[in-house]
Amino acid sequence: MAFNKRSRLKDAGLRRLLPLLLSVLLVALILIALSSKRMLSFRVEGEETPLVLEQEEVVLDSKFKPEFPNQTVLSISLEERNKLPPRNSNLFPNLAKDHIKIVLYVHNRPQYLKVVVQSLSAVEGIGETLLVVSHDGYYKEMDEIVQGIKFCQVKQIFAPYSPHLFPDSFPGVEPGDCHDKENAAEKKCNGNPDQYGNHRSPKIVSLKHHWWWMMNTVWDGLPETKGYTGHILFIEEDHYVLPNAYRNIQLLTRMKPWKCPDCYAANLAPSDVNSKGEGWETLIAEKMGNVGYAWNRTVWRKIHAKAKNFCTFDDYNWDITMWATIFPSWGTTVYSLRGPRRSAAHFGKCGLHQGQDSRNACIDNGVVSVDVDDADKIPNINSNWPLHVVKKQGGYQAGFKGWGGWGDERDRKLCLSFAHMYHFVEAPSI
Repeated sequence: MAFNKRSRLKDAGLRRLLPLLLSVLLVALILIALSSKRMLSFRVEGEETPLVLEQEEVVLDSKFKPEFPNQTVLSISLEERNKLPPRNSNLFPNLAKDHIKIVLYVHNRPQYLKVVVQSLSAVEGIGETLLVVSHDGYYKEMDEIVQGIKFCQVKQIFAPYSPHLFPDSFPGVEPGDCHDKENAAEKKCNGNPDQYGNHRSPKIVSLKHHWWWMMNTVWDGLPETKGYTGHILFIEEDHYVLPNAYRNIQLLTRMKPWKCPDCYAANLAPSDVNSKGEGWETLIAEKMGNVGYAWNRTVWRKIHAKAKNFCTFDDYNWDITMWATIFPSWGTTVYSLRGPRRSAAHFGKCGLHQGQDSRNACIDNGVVSVDVDDADKIPNINSNWPLHVVKKQGGYQAGFKGWGGWGDERDRKLCLSFAHMYHFVEAPSI
């Protein structure tokens, strides 16, 4: 009898505690759900504890009203092509779970592009990922070269506001535009000169416009990248990619959070484009380079938040703009992690808007000579290596005023419009 009495008392106590326990559990589940909306969590291979990154909100000026030029027939058709799904999905139906997307941005140097495509075809693991090719407008030969790629999934996107698509209006040359160093008041022409007195050149401004349009589109405008939290590797049409590049960038991005917490990106090559690397058995943290660079969406949000700085800095080069104004505005040294040997090489011998003629391709004898050693054919980065930090940063830095070429208000407004085109901001209530 005593035992039964104690059992009944115990059961009654549990019944009284059950509602309290359920309430506590419910509150805990609600808190977890709320926090998951504000955080992105992923596991890094080799680490016991998952890393948590704050998902930064899109920062835009709600008072700015984006405006775009009236499109030509070709411009509209290119926007329609941008909606097409990737090709070769029948050959490569599944992307690897840990794949890193690759973006190749091209202009109009077909001989260069052929070399890059050939180098990419020999990259180990290339069939596991998606290659996005971003065209600066449309050039038939460039399109045909990309159409011939069969070694991975490929998606083509075309900048629909590239100046050469607008022969008689902005962002091309508009009737009444000022040229060179003409005085707008005396000549009664249109345009704002740069800090050196030069008026805009559509061929020159195309470089910065394309890069900025591409970045906004790749991160915020493609269904193929929606919800993607990994890194994206960016290469240009004059970057020769070595066979171990993809495996190395996978290793670098995996180990970056714990080997170099202060690194914002990973690079396939030193910031000095003429360097082949130190050859040491060590990892290198240095200034972010412009050859084979990769960052994730968190870093892109930090860049995008500085859209006004990017779009108003008087320099037509995207990379110099980043080095001289965007990175310094973050208030800390912007490091990038790389290996001691390059996995990509810059081979360009002419400027961006040269080399279109196949008879004068700006490549020695029509071929590229890049030394590919046995060490460049396999992953050659070791997570057990120590980290060497290059604290003295060379090159362009805060305080540099820019090379000009970006003084026209129309270019600046179009640039800012690209930052808004995939985001809708309600006007503040009055």
